[in-house]
Amino acid sequence: MKLLNTKDMSRAKNWRICIYGKAGIGKTSTIKILKGKTFVLDLDNSSKVLADPEREIEIGQMDRTKPIEEINDFVQNLLPKITKEYDNLVVDNVSSFETDWFIERGRNSKSGINNEIQDYSTWKNYFLRVIGAIYQSDINILVTAWERQRDITAETGQSFTQFVPDLRDSVINNFMGLTDVVARMVVNPKTDERGFILDGNNAIFAKNRLDQRKACKASELFDIEDTNDNKAEVSEK
Repeated sequence: MKLLNTKDMSRAKNWRICIYGKAGIGKTSTIKILKGKTFVLDLDNSSKVLADPEREIEIGQMDRTKPIEEINDFVQNLLPKITKEYDNLVVDNVSSFETDWFIERGRNSKSGINNEIQDYSTWKNYFLRVIGAIYQSDINILVTAWERQRDITAETGQSFTQFVPDLRDSVINNFMGLTDVVARMVVNPKTDERGFILDGNNAIFAKNRLDQRKACKASELFDIEDTNDNKAEVSEK
């Protein structure tokens, strides 16, 4: 058991943030805003947008033809090293990983194409174990995902269509419950400026348990107010 004292805790350290939005909106580019030394686990091979002569970001690009073997190797062998040497870990993106995982399972099925019934329950246990192992690391963690819409029913009995990260229903609630901030990326049609919705409603799932902000510019997402109301600065390890 790990003992903690609230006086020593900081909302601006070792946070877990998930950003989601439609493909191509700029989620991966947001990684450039992170302060400190950053490692990116590239699950969808989109890391070329991070090319920048002014900043060096370490990237581990997954072989998408064998996602299970690759992610297992990452958790067992690379993650402990990254936790010690980096300030930030980015998992980009879990929606793509979910798709590749089911493709690989289907390839190994009896038919060689279709997924078997047990794959769906196996995915829930597997994903939650992987994300749980990653979230236990003493490091800032940013997760990206595509977006989808799901039907929900409010306590009043009304039905709504809600934007959420693009993950299967079997894992999405657990995942969002473990995450400190779930933010939907949007573009202001008048200014073409990108920003994040941090306070959800029936139409959009979003949450922020780190500070009081309900929305922010993309460039300000990681300016988290600490418990002493000062903006936190990430120190180099």
